[in-house]
Amino acid sequence: MEKKPELLVTPKDMEAVNRLFAAGADAIVIGEERYGLRLAGEFSRDAVKEATTIAHTKGKKVYVAMNALFHNEKVDELADYVQFLHEAGVDGITFGDPAVLMTVREVAPDMKLHWNTEQTATNWFTANYWGRKGAKRAVLAREINMDAIVEIKENAEVEIEVQVHGMTSMFQSKRTLIGNYMQFQGKNLSVEKRDKERNLHLFDPERNARYPIFEDENGTHIMSPNDICIIDELEEMIDAEVDSFKIDGLLKSTDYLETTTALYREAIDLCVTNRDEYEERKEEYLNKLEEIQPENRKLDTGFFFKETVY
Repeated sequence: MEKKPELLVTPKDMEAVNRLFAAGADAIVIGEERYGLRLAGEFSRDAVKEATTIAHTKGKKVYVAMNALFHNEKVDELADYVQFLHEAGVDGITFGDPAVLMTVREVAPDMKLHWNTEQTATNWFTANYWGRKGAKRAVLAREINMDAIVEIKENAEVEIEVQVHGMTSMFQSKRTLIGNYMQFQGKNLSVEKRDKERNLHLFDPERNARYPIFEDENGTHIMSPNDICIIDELEEMIDAEVDSFKIDGLLKSTDYLETTTALYREAIDLCVTNRDEYEERKEEYLNKLEEIQPENRKLDTGFFFKETVY
């Protein structure tokens, strides 16, 4: 019996928390925009408490994102938020900025930490470095291939998390680029929405690609034009015993996420317990996901099968 990876998803509200747990998620990542980057939804302190209570009654886990980059004016608030998360009983904190690590050491030294710097978690040496500093898990960059993931897992002294489905971040600037652009055009900024709800895209006619773009407290975010999907390519990572598979629910409906979570749950379970049946059915899983994809968003395998160029 091989080890089953955790299935981790990102709900956008309390209703989604219940539905995604019911669909088979083992853990969720939530938080608030002030401290976390590119969250599917905003979770107040009360909502974090409620989600944690629900999760623990079902034997599931809650991780809170504190993976923003903190300028000096926010650093003083971190201890209060970490203290709250500790008291709420959350199962882990995702961080990129060492300020969070230092704060957790002081305020809640037994809190589990997940190191996530988006694009720079690309080798086991660095993952183990942060492991020695207190991280229990490394969230791997989406820009590395399957061979690299397997090699990292073989050599890592920490848990490894890999994104298997959803959009990924291509660019972030602390500046309010959309706002600056609209202002330049003479638009009324108090009327023009620039957040996720507005559904703005950058269009590249040469590639016929639409890149979702939105602005929030952490600046401007440009997302990938396609969604990663490797529901039909899980064997290698399951054999390597990767610890956590993440489905990113950013800019997706709860209906979409519920279906996707249920399909991955079934695919993971089959891949572990009955490999032959998984091989027979994986094409069917992929087709079901193709059917529910939003318009203009194709599914692809991301960087999983790209060659590494040094």
